[in-house]
Amino acid sequence: MAAEEKWKGWASKQHSGSEQAGEKESYVLLGQRLGEPGRFAYAALCGISLAWLFPEKEQSSFRMEFIEGFVKWLDLPEAVLPAMTAFASGLGGEGTETFAQILLEDPISKENPVVITQDLLSFSLRDGYYDARARVLICHVSWLLRIPLEELEVLEESLLESLKEQKEEESETAEVSRKKKERRKKLKRYLLIGLAAVGGGTVIGLTGGLAAPLVATGAATIIGSAGAAALGSTAGIAVTASLFGAAGAGLTGYKMKKRVGAIEEFEFLPLTEGKQLHITIAITGWLCTGKYGSFTAPWSSLLQSSEQYCLAWESKYLMELGNILDSLLNGFVNMMAQEALKFTVLSGIVTALTWPASLLTVANVIDNPWGVCLHRSAEVGKHLAHILLSRQQGKRPVTLIGFSLGARVIYFCLQEMAQENDSQGIIEDVVLLGAPVEGEAKYWKAITKVVSGRIINGYCRGDWLLRFVYRTSSVQINVAGLQPVDLDDRRMVNMDLSSVVNGHLDYMKQMDTILKAVGIKTKECQLEEKGSVCLFSPLAKKSQQAAGSETQEEENAVQEEDVADGE
Repeated sequence: MAAEEKWKGWASKQHSGSEQAGEKESYVLLGQRLGEPGRFAYAALCGISLAWLFPEKEQSSFRMEFIEGFVKWLDLPEAVLPAMTAFASGLGGEGTETFAQILLEDPISKENPVVITQDLLSFSLRDGYYDARARVLICHVSWLLRIPLEELEVLEESLLESLKEQKEEESETAEVSRKKKERRKKLKRYLLIGLAAVGGGTVIGLTGGLAAPLVATGAATIIGSAGAAALGSTAGIAVTASLFGAAGAGLTGYKMKKRVGAIEEFEFLPLTEGKQLHITIAITGWLCTGKYGSFTAPWSSLLQSSEQYCLAWESKYLMELGNILDSLLNGFVNMMAQEALKFTVLSGIVTALTWPASLLTVANVIDNPWGVCLHRSAEVGKHLAHILLSRQQGKRPVTLIGFSLGARVIYFCLQEMAQENDSQGIIEDVVLLGAPVEGEAKYWKAITKVVSGRIINGYCRGDWLLRFVYRTSSVQINVAGLQPVDLDDRRMVNMDLSSVVNGHLDYMKQMDTILKAVGIKTKECQLEEKGSVCLFSPLAKKSQQAAGSETQEEENAVQEEDVADGE
């Protein structure tokens, strides 16, 4: 609730002036309140950042549309547009620090630079479509201005909290008083929401009530007056619903209606209860009897987003494989042999003669289920691609995290998406851990078209089990889970996990440590950050106090109106 109070207090403070001037007067956007040098530097910084983040030819239309819209958003003269398009085309990168300094010296952003992050978020959400590239841009610009990423997450979460509170269960007294107040104000715009909900079967996203609170709580401070007005229209409701997925159910609402090819099982399980403007999907690589018998078990500490899902797929085959791997390591191959194998793989001299006879005698036991799961993971990945392309999750950024065969699902998902049109702006980051896929850079190049943020390849050089299942292939084969992917792209991040991962099964058992190692948020990380996030600026305390006093004033006003009604 602290985040919500901070947002509401600050937002109401910013919005109070426009309310006093009258409802019809348009709200001045945060970005437009900057001085002209500040606005020019702000737009230039975004243009240069777009060119650095998305230099590819196929991203040209996104860069130009973004910068043209942004120049209008900041109410800059049309004469600056050629300069801004030049920045977005790759010129002027050496001016980044200068523009950042000019922007930070503007009186509006000097006291609290987070207003820039808020304004960029507002611009990015203006059409009810949160493009993954826009979120990557916001993160990058925030970093250039030395604003912690946590501030963006606070803004995103605060926005949703302020919206959700309108749908929370109220006591009968509170509900009655609220309804009286609504009737007196004659908020006819609520009728539009009802009409939109039944028209064409569109149901408002976020538990059926995203747009109503937007209209009711003066959300012009969050998404601008034009955005708030648009969301209050019939068309706006449909746009808002699309942001959170069909009927607000998102991915949990998806069920495979019929068998797709060889796929027998495909379902999304919620890992968290919350809603968020960006989501995370985790994909497990195998199952085994006992502690790790469920798809959700490895992800108990994951907290990359307030809205997270786990993909349940082909459990019968993954359980069979997992149990074989477990018995193989605990029975046929003792610890001493495993260490010997690890160093053999690390040395790079791997031939049929170096594998122990005890392991080769049971090779057929592992080869068959492994082969089956290799094939099925590729098919599941392709199916996931089409689910994401159809925007079942809504129009918001998605992060994919998977280990072993789960990483293979992600790899084939991205490869499939890369072949389709309109595949950009969906995926923010991807994390592939111990991936049993081709490690040649040329095969990964296509993935950069789809991923807006980072492509993290977590590998372990001494993973003898992964090398063993590839033993029948050429000795020269590159496996991503065994080595870095030598791709020259700012998205590509190779993480050597050899100090954390001793063998392939550690990807499941050491997941909490691995997630921290690759920079993915866990529940433990959030607890460490809580104090610093809440006190991010000198305005935080004042905002919370303002929110508290305004809430009290509103309650007093409602009580006075009720007394008048009684009389």
